[in-house]
Amino acid sequence: MSVQTDPLEELGRDLGEAIAETPEYEAFADAKAAVENDDDVQAQISAFHELRDQYMQARQTGSASEAALREVQSAQKELHEMPKMAAYLDAQDELQERLKAINEAISDPLAIDFGGEAGGCCHD
Repeated sequence: MSVQTDPLEELGRDLGEAIAETPEYEAFADAKAAVENDDDVQAQISAFHELRDQYMQARQTGSASEAALREVQSAQKELHEMPKMAAYLDAQDELQERLKAINEAISDPLAIDFGGEAGGCCHD
């Protein structure tokens, strides 16, 4: 018993492989690996998440202060200014722009937002 591949699924796989070979995706993957493999960046990410989580908990209980918010914002700014993190965020933005253009190319003949509408169940 052989499993027949749907031609559209095959085109989808081909598209995914083609996207993975774009300069935008390659730059993103490289920048992501650099961030994941840098202990200093990882420590800064953990510190930021901890501060943000503390702030969110304080906000839920009504005890969040402006000073705490500024501390979270400062930690995020410091994290984003780290060279490897900045490169990662730039690469992510470039990839998202490329994916948006690809989504528009797919969506135009369908008259729907392929990336948004096609995957959703119920939209108001």
